[in-house]
Amino acid sequence: MSTAIPEQQPTAGILLREEPSGDPAADLDRGIELLREVAQGKRGPLLRIYRPAPTLAFGQRDTRAPGYEAAAQAGRDAGFAPLIRKAGGRAMAYHPGSWVIDHIQPEKDAMLTHQHRFEHFANLFVEVFTRLGVPSAVGELPGEYCPGEYSVHGIATGHGRFGRGRKVKLVGTAQRVVQGAWLFSSAVILEDTDPIAAVTESVYEAMGLELDPNTIGSVQDLVAESITHEHFIETLLEVWGEHGYTFDERG
Repeated sequence: MSTAIPEQQPTAGILLREEPSGDPAADLDRGIELLREVAQGKRGPLLRIYRPAPTLAFGQRDTRAPGYEAAAQAGRDAGFAPLIRKAGGRAMAYHPGSWVIDHIQPEKDAMLTHQHRFEHFANLFVEVFTRLGVPSAVGELPGEYCPGEYSVHGIATGHGRFGRGRKVKLVGTAQRVVQGAWLFSSAVILEDTDPIAAVTESVYEAMGLELDPNTIGSVQDLVAESITHEHFIETLLEVWGEHGYTFDERG
């Protein structure tokens, strides 16, 4: 399957490797601020990456669920800051064992390729994981958190923490489009599954949403050899570059 976005031009931009500010809300809002700056022509294309503080990111739909307040409190009790993201999707938890990857680009008619970007970037993540030795595929798992047609899941090799063949969601994505630019945000769970599993189960139970706990996991659960954070980012930048997205780190 081709992963090329129709008429997508090669992109040269800036890599922003950031540290969490200590304020999860500010870290989440910064992606939207950068999107506005790109749309206004104040910045060019950029890739912002960081390891987040414990965050429980709710979608707009979640706030209308009868159990939302109880779910938000469950997040606080577990040490995860409950926040409402401006992009779509349902609740997802992430923490310093994860990476948030905000890919932001100017595009005149950004809405026209909105749906295709989900497929495009899902396939790029499959390439990343495959190169790291993690079997993976695109497709929604029954009962997964923050479900989506283009979810990326990994398949346990039987040599890691999970038994062979178990499928777990590895990437949660959301997208925000404004006039003249788009933000594609991905959260990748690399390690330390247990806190995420515990808070996710509590939150989904509070809101009465379907959840199969067996779909919760991390990259590190699926393979025998350790995959370092640096190796993951190096591989991601390598794959992005092969598909025309080159980002230079500055500052």
